[in-house]
Amino acid sequence: MKVVIDTNVYIAALIKKDSNAREILRLAFYKKIFPQISEPLFWEYEDVMKRNDIKKYIPLLENEFEELFQAFMSVCRWNKIYYLWRPNLKDEKDNFLIELAIASGAKTIITYNKKDFEQMQLSFDIEIAIPEEFIKKKEIL
Repeated sequence: MKVVIDTNVYIAALIKKDSNAREILRLAFYKKIFPQISEPLFWEYEDVMKRNDIKKYIPLLENEFEELFQAFMSVCRWNKIYYLWRPNLKDEKDNFLIELAIASGAKTIITYNKKDFEQMQLSFDIEIAIPEEFIKKKEIL
């Protein structure tokens, strides 16, 4: 199953010890889900996880979370975005997630910011789920 994992879920997996966000990463590492990645999402992950106000909450050494990130990237499937679907969301910064889901054929975006996706101007068959909802619906994985 192809999914798009929002940056806030990846960062939560780094920070929170026993979280549903970590379970999302486990599902990816066990190849139960297939995270999709694009250049904009890659750069956002890189930017956010290296912020000092975020790094102080990550209970890993810098080389350890870099190694984890590289391992995560190795299970992600890269996608090129050829079409921009704009304007679509109120928060322009979230449009690239929709575009990645469309380009990759992912049916779910896993995010903690569901409300940011509630008023799309364009309609697509993409589920927006928080990690807990996704895991509960996908218990057969």
